[in-house]
Amino acid sequence: MSGGGTAIAVDAVGGDHAPDAVVEGTLIALSADPSLAVLLVGPESVVSEAASRSERITPIVATEVIGMDESPTQSVRVKRDSSIVVGCRLIKEGKAGGFFSAGNTGAVLAAGTLIVGRIAGVSRPAIGAVFPTAAKPSVVVDIGASSDCRPEHLVAFAHMGAAYARTLLGLEEPSVGLLSIGEEPNKGSTLVVQAHRLMADSVPGFVGNVEGRDVPRGVVDVVVTDGFTGNVVVKVMEGVSATLIAQMKHAMTSSPLRTAAASVLAPAMRELGRRMDPDVYGGAPLLGVAGAVLIGHGSSGPEAVAAGVAASATAVRGGLTEHIAAAVSTA
Repeated sequence: MSGGGTAIAVDAVGGDHAPDAVVEGTLIALSADPSLAVLLVGPESVVSEAASRSERITPIVATEVIGMDESPTQSVRVKRDSSIVVGCRLIKEGKAGGFFSAGNTGAVLAAGTLIVGRIAGVSRPAIGAVFPTAAKPSVVVDIGASSDCRPEHLVAFAHMGAAYARTLLGLEEPSVGLLSIGEEPNKGSTLVVQAHRLMADSVPGFVGNVEGRDVPRGVVDVVVTDGFTGNVVVKVMEGVSATLIAQMKHAMTSSPLRTAAASVLAPAMRELGRRMDPDVYGGAPLLGVAGAVLIGHGSSGPEAVAAGVAASATAVRGGLTEHIAAAVSTA
């Protein structure tokens, strides 16, 4: 690797289509960003071959792999030379500004928390994700890191999600909503009612409760919820989107006449598909840890990996960690 720029560690063996999709995605990201450098972490045969294809790839050999079905925390503690552990260690040692992996989400969460460490004042990390909506991209946080939360955790999620929206989406004053079953402050679980009271007093841009139907409409820039609920919301949105697209394709090709008519709409449908694809926004950052750790979808292909690597670089250059630390310290 030559020159300066932003160095991002990348898990070469993370994801269903690794290592080929990861290597190709990394090369796409490097081609699009001349100031980007990648520390590619994985088996020697994989990372050495990839390094021969770009002088901005530095091979970092890791002899172990954490599988998608392995116990996250135990694997991180036992497999000290796994690609996920080594990638997070590179951040801790100051050799990389960020780390991207499409591997075991729980293991990335555990390694980020245990190895990279939490930002001072953050008791619970959260996973934030950008989703395309009818109005504009919207951040949902938490989508799976912390299932059991206290009201003060949701307040911290709000501050971290707003910092994320400012850094990666360029929103100066993001609006923040608390996910509930009604707009009224007294609607929802005890957790939500108490969190609403705290957020109203301490979160800039807080507009109150939002309902599930408001998430795909993009009513607010940041939707705050606990990790259990957020994960369900995200999976439902992904399932509904995939089902609708499949049904539309079937309906538009179920007869020769419809197929002919569909050819006229094909360019518009492809553009809509690109605009509604969450992979274009890269991985989901692990908010609250002392470094830019981004988690990609397990099914990530080359384009999704490239977007994840690019998002990691944007997070580092935009000072996401520093913005979160500042937001939490003044909360």
